[in-house]
Formats: sequence, structure tokens, C-alpha cells
Amino acid sequence: MTPIYLSADNPRWIPTSETDLQQAIDKGLIEESHHLDLKEVPDTKGTNREAARDMASFAIDGGTLIIGVSEDKQNCVFSLAAQPLNGLAEKMEQIARSIPDPPLTILTEAIPSEADPTQGYLVVHIPASPAAPHMVEGKYYGRGDKTKIILSDAEVLRLHERRRSAERDALDLLQREIDRDPIPLERRQQAHLFLVAQPLAGRRDMLFELASGPDWNSKLATFIRHAYTPEVNDALQDVPDPSPSLDDASNGFRRGRGAARATRNLGEGRIFTPSEMYPEDAFELQVHEDGGLRLFTSRFSDLDRDGGEQVILISGAVSHTRRFLSLIRAAAEQAGYFGNWALALGATGLNGLRAYTPNTNNWLFTPQTRYDEDDYREATTVTWAELNEAPRAATRRLAGPLLRALSTEDSFKSALVDPSK
Repeated sequence: MTPIYLSADNPRWIPTSETDLQQAIDKGLIEESHHLDLKEVPDTKGTNREAARDMASFAIDGGTLIIGVSEDKQNCVFSLAAQPLNGLAEKMEQIARSIPDPPLTILTEAIPSEADPTQGYLVVHIPASPAAPHMVEGKYYGRGDKTKIILSDAEVLRLHERRRSAERDALDLLQREIDRDPIPLERRQQAHLFLVAQPLAGRRDMLFELASGPDWNSKLATFIRHAYTPEVNDALQDVPDPSPSLDDASNGFRRGRGAARATRNLGEGRIFTPSEMYPEDAFELQVHEDGGLRLFTSRFSDLDRDGGEQVILISGAVSHTRRFLSLIRAAAEQAGYFGNWALALGATGLNGLRAYTPNTNNWLFTPQTRYDEDDYREATTVTWAELNEAPRAATRRLAGPLLRALSTEDSFKSALVDPSK
């Protein structure tokens, strides 16, 4: 089982067996806290809502709810109370997604009973939510020392400001990448796309082993394959990858904050060397030692089939973002970091351009809507649970406003809505 925690330096105890639970009870080591609550299974409308309030309270700092442990409150004694496991995980996910506002994304892990594997315990991880605080029945909930609390208006405002601060930081990182666009201004004819990701509580050397060492280049090549798993390819089966893409970033280069895989024309020092065939096209993925990831492509638009005008290759906003999210997930897993990330998507050179979009026959048509600003910028934060369970929703948060502005969101519905379990 993967422990969920705010940073790699702040792990929490997570049981992996019935024996773990029983030993913790016997030794008096298990108790409700800011990050842990213990419940019997919710089985009524009232207990369902109580479970929703518990999960909402954990969504600010992250926490764990263990189902299948009863408490004698008068004597402060816990005991195991194994529950039927069939449908229990699905029930908790349904509660998390249907009662809190906005809905919560959770991770669950079943622990079968040694006496009867159809019975057991459910560990419910509630990672810190980028949308926290969450409301249940008109009230916002947080976590005190040992139990949930109703938040004051001032606390709610402070938490919303904390979220906005993380998004502003992501936009600052995005602007830094836009300012260091490696294509000289006089050569720019196409729209350019940028993606940035930064762990909010990672170690400074979080991805040191991936971006350093004698075999860093081959490790980065292997790392990129995480963007092409069957799961990701299935999500993007109707979304063309504009070329160049991650697959074309086949050359390794050292960078100031780590290392990169890039097309050959974006070499050492990020100096761009145009060719007759590719006068502007370039692609780069940077991996920073502190966990930061950066993606850049200089072909977010190109001349239409008739060569008459530049058009936005809008499928790239979806495909590059979705594959980038899969790399964030892989980086987090490799580093043992399961906290939150700040993300931002940006594009430049869009003013007056229309979008090319795949239709049902994989031919391209051009909607009449023209983008009326030169740049696009959007930021969000994402949890480990969302990277695993709701990456399409995260893709939509980043790319959705641009797709809607260009009247193209309906063309990518399958890549923007996560399948129901």
C-alpha cells in the first residue's frame, strides 16, 4: 500500500494487514488525530453524511479514514469490527463524489480479514485537495487535533487565498518559461505552448537520481515512456499528437537545473538551430532536480492544408497536457512524493487564429471562432489521487477555457471526462 502524506519528510503510519491493526490497538498506539479517523461502515443516510463530513475535514491537510474499527467512546477503547468488503470501496467513492461540494477524489485500499477474506477493513486516503475547503450541507469542515470542526468565514477565506497563492506561483513559473522561449523573436511565426509543474512540498533533491548520474540520458528516455502507457493512449485515442511530440525529444542535454530531452535543433545551452525542413519546430522536456517539470513546443500552430493561414493545432493542448500529467505521476512515484503539485498551461502567438480540430473521420475542419488575445494562461493544483483517478478532469481544468474559447471542447469530450468506476 502506498502511504499518502504531505511531503517525503512527513510519512504517516498506514496499516497493511489485520495484524497491523490489531497490534496497534493492543499497544495503545492507535487513536484519532489530525490525520487519522476510525469508523464502522456507514449504513444509513445520516452516517453517509457523517462520513462525507469526515472526508471533507481531511481535505485541507490530507488524512486517512479506516473503516472497520469500532470505538467504545466511554472507555476510549478501540476494537476490530470487520465489514463486508464487497462494494465498500465503491460506496465510499460514491459518498466522496456525491455529497461534498465540490466533490472529493479519494484512494482506497482493502485489507481482508485473516479469518474471512470477504470481510475486512477499508483504508480511505483523502489527499489534501486543491479545491479545499469542501462544503457538506452548507458548512465548511476542517480538522482539529482529534476531530472535525466547522470552519469560520475567516478560515475559509484564508484557505481560498492559500490555493490562489499556489496558482499564482505556478503562473510565475509559467511566465519565466515564456520569457526564456528559445526561439528568437524574429523567427517566430507559430504559436508556442508551455507546461510547468512544481511539487508544493518536495525535497530540493527530489528528482536528483533521475536527472543526474552517468546514465541520466537513458533514464530520461525510459521516463518519457510513462507518457505512452496503454491507459494514456486509450484516453487520447481520438486526439492526434501534433508533431513534434515527446516521442521526438530523442536527444539528451544538460540544463541549468537538471537535464532535458529535446529535439536535436534545441541543443546545448537551449540554442535553437533551424533547418530547412523544420524552420521553427522544436520540442523539449526538462526535468529539474527539485522535482520541477517543464514542457515546451514551438509548434502549437502551423499553416493550414492550403497554406493560407496559421491555425492552432488545438489537439496539442489536450494531448501534451494529458501526457505531461502522466509524467508528473511517474515522477511522484519514483521520488516517493505523494503531495500536491502546482501546474500551469500557457500559449503565445494566438491572436486572430482559428483552431484545427479532428472530426469523426479524422479529417480536419476549421471552426470560425478566432482567438481574441495573444496569450493564454491557466493554473491549477492537483493531488496524487487526481493524478491516479481523475487526470482527464485535471486536463480539462488546464485546457478547458482555451478549448471553449475556440468552440472546440465538444471534440475532446472522451479525453476530458474520467470514466466512472
